[in-house]
Amino acid sequence: MKVYLELLKDVLENGVDKGDRTGTGTKSVFGRQIRHDLKHGFPLLTTKKLHFKSIANELIWFLNGNTNNNWLNENGVKIWDEWALEDGSLGPIYGEQWTAWPTKDGGTINQIDYVVDTLKNNPNSRRILFHGWNVEFLPDETVSPQENVRKGKMALPPCHLLYQFYVANGRLSGQLYIRSSDIFLGLPYNIASLSLLVHMLCQQCDLQPGEVIVSFGDLHAYSNHMSQIREQLTREPRGLPTLEFTRKPDSVYDYRFEDFVINNYDALPNIKAPVAV
Repeated sequence: MKVYLELLKDVLENGVDKGDRTGTGTKSVFGRQIRHDLKHGFPLLTTKKLHFKSIANELIWFLNGNTNNNWLNENGVKIWDEWALEDGSLGPIYGEQWTAWPTKDGGTINQIDYVVDTLKNNPNSRRILFHGWNVEFLPDETVSPQENVRKGKMALPPCHLLYQFYVANGRLSGQLYIRSSDIFLGLPYNIASLSLLVHMLCQQCDLQPGEVIVSFGDLHAYSNHMSQIREQLTREPRGLPTLEFTRKPDSVYDYRFEDFVINNYDALPNIKAPVAV
């Protein structure tokens, strides 16, 4: 995706040096946007290979309301390991807020149910969205993720926090707001995850994929990712792959990794970089 490489250049050329919670340091810009029409292919980066199994299984995990890292580990995903307790607990993070937002009467609200129902029955609505920014459970930034989990808080506050959907001419588009985005490691996963979710909702609601748009608050490159970013910027992007389904599950909650097939993914080798914890 050339638009992603342009965003990398923007951060390197226009970013300001800022400190951050992890103590690593960043180059940061504020208020950017990236968009991709899914008719041109599934946006898995080709200038470095991405681990699609992690992307798909994390999204399945979110949609099932799971907040325990053990399921991810059992399914070949390690991206949450640094923040989990010994028993796998991560606190009331994404999946719990998406599917079981607590109410004052002791019940819960499933925001994903609402999205699917509205797409099917009121696709012109301007309220087709869900989010995870529940202030009651936001962690204390002065203590460790694990200590926050022990106190009943989220291990980390949601970075990709608001998803909104739009239907026009039978095509479904999705926009994601990310308050804080690690452009090198995190963002490529977020773009692919949003795109996969749009495809899943299209299959469930008899729609065609439209655009994916990602809007950013603080978009940053960590100081220990600079050489990796410069290496990636020397690479020429290749043609994008396509996504197919092997079946239509009964609901958006019933997908398995085996239901997705990525065709013609011709990517250059992965570029490793440390995660800022």
